Amino acid sequence: MKNANGGAGQQPSVLDTTRKVSAVPAKPFDRPLDGYYKKSNILSARVTPYAHLRESDVAFAKRIWREIDTREKMNQFLSSPKQRLIDVLLTAIDNGELTAYDPTPSKDDPNGDGFSKPLTAGQARGKLADSSVVDQFDSKTGEKTGSKVVAGEFAPDSLIKFRLKEDWVFDKQRSIFEPRIIGIAPLIQVKASGVTNSEYQPAFWIYFPEARPVLAVKEAVSRNNDATGLSFDDIFMKRIFSSYIVKQSNDKDERIRDYAQGIDKLYEAERIKKNLMDWELNLWSY
Repeated sequence: MKNANGGAGQQPSVLDTTRKVSAVPAKPFDRPLDGYYKKSNILSARVTPYAHLRESDVAFAKRIWREIDTREKMNQFLSSPKQRLIDVLLTAIDNGELTAYDPTPSKDDPNGDGFSKPLTAGQARGKLADSSVVDQFDSKTGEKTGSKVVAGEFAPDSLIKFRLKEDWVFDKQRSIFEPRIIGIAPLIQVKASGVTNSEYQPAFWIYFPEARPVLAVKEAVSRNNDATGLSFDDIFMKRIFSSYIVKQSNDKDERIRDYAQGIDKLYEAERIKKNLMDWELNLWSY
């Protein structure tokens, strides 16, 4: 057989299967940058400490308990699926960076918010779980012998409230009237005999000064701007949240709901807030 040039046609070569193919080393996986710049400032952030406060410089002090509802528009960043505040706290507790404290009242801690009894990471998660109080009965007589708390699974999206414990202090040395947060607690509703209690109770308390280094390196998600660079610590220190007062220190240790009902509770909370602001304004004369 001849080709177009008049020469004899060549038979196609047979593939040599005996020849070994050299193995090419796999390229190590290098994850590409998700964006055009790396957010590293928040990861190296440091806590700005409070100014030193001497007892002799405190001319006025008032303890306030307030609650934050994450369903409010201004507070929705606290429950964002991208970065939930409760997830940040639980991860830090699991890693041993934070200590959770039992909110159960005791003789030494009547209100249960004095950071008197530490909890393990498992106990803290158990407090947050969808627990319910189940009655126990005697198998023979059928009489009730007591009750026990049965823990279920915790759904982060079900947590909608946090409680803050803070002191409003006037430092006469610096002539500054400022709030200083002492503790933060996630609030839950406990079920008793299958019925959910309408009152919210702390699952555990976190000592806020201890939590600040953890919160300072966790970015708070903003609905308006992805480049705010605000951490959870900035949010609390700059007071970029909405809340309402549920108690102030008083001689009877009463909460607002102990002597006000319905919308009167909101009016009383606003009255307490106004009194705090008026105290500072009354220091000045024109």
